[in-house]
Amino acid sequence: MIVPFDSSSPVPPFEQVRSGLAARINDRSLAVGAKLPTVRQLAADLGIAPNTVARAYRELEEAGLIETRGRAGSFVAAAGDQSRHRAQKAAAEYAKTTRKLGLDDAEALSIVRAALDEGTG
Repeated sequence: MIVPFDSSSPVPPFEQVRSGLAARINDRSLAVGAKLPTVRQLAADLGIAPNTVARAYRELEEAGLIETRGRAGSFVAAAGDQSRHRAQKAAAEYAKTTRKLGLDDAEALSIVRAALDEGTG
């Protein structure tokens, strides 16, 4: 299976698909240029609605992790290699902003933890 999926999980199905694929792209177990299953095929494999997989693919494409080439399908994008760099850059900008606002490290980290928790709930 290309991505782990648990139908009894409280995590929404599209998020399980999105985060599972993103993790495989970021750890390079899905290489740049790798062809992903079609929306219909992955939905059938996981036993979920095609619209659920389509939403996950859209979000991955918006994040620059995959690209869709029309009828040719969806592929791991070369920009996917840059995701960790982009996250580090965003973190540096956040740190700069919190310093300007006079927040201490503990409060800045607390805000990040809350945002991460919100994103998984």
